[in-house]
Amino acid sequence: MKAIQLKAICELAKRMARPIQELHQIIRKPSDLADLLMEELRYEKREIVKVVILNTKNKILKIQDVSLGGANQASLVPKDALSEAIKMSAPKIILVHNHPSGDPTPSKSDYWLTDRIYDAAELMGIQMLDHIVIGDGSYQSIFAKRKGIKHEI
Repeated sequence: MKAIQLKAICELAKRMARPIQELHQIIRKPSDLADLLMEELRYEKREIVKVVILNTKNKILKIQDVSLGGANQASLVPKDALSEAIKMSAPKIILVHNHPSGDPTPSKSDYWLTDRIYDAAELMGIQMLDHIVIGDGSYQSIFAKRKGIKHEI
């Protein structure tokens, strides 16, 4: 009984740490999204993949969990990542996932997944703006890492 109460308190604390106005927030750079989701994802014991659905002005319309994995990997197919954005006729998305190890360095499979979803999104007329990996207090933008520069979304 106490364990359930403690778990509920931890969940409430996580939700309270998230800004009330997360929806309708405008995302201008990777750190905007990392700041928004860091506290929720940094202590998770399993990989969680989220898709952030944006309008044409990069205002958040919805944040949806699309995959829940194990301690070192989550499986995701492009259909799952894009289905809600397609239903909403949303023009833009950003993928975000955590690394339970605390190290946000993207893996080879993270790059491979980014490429698959980017290509599928492009076919569907959806612009994928970034894929952000969150660790323990830090994050990395796969798009910025590839370009080798800090970028704005």
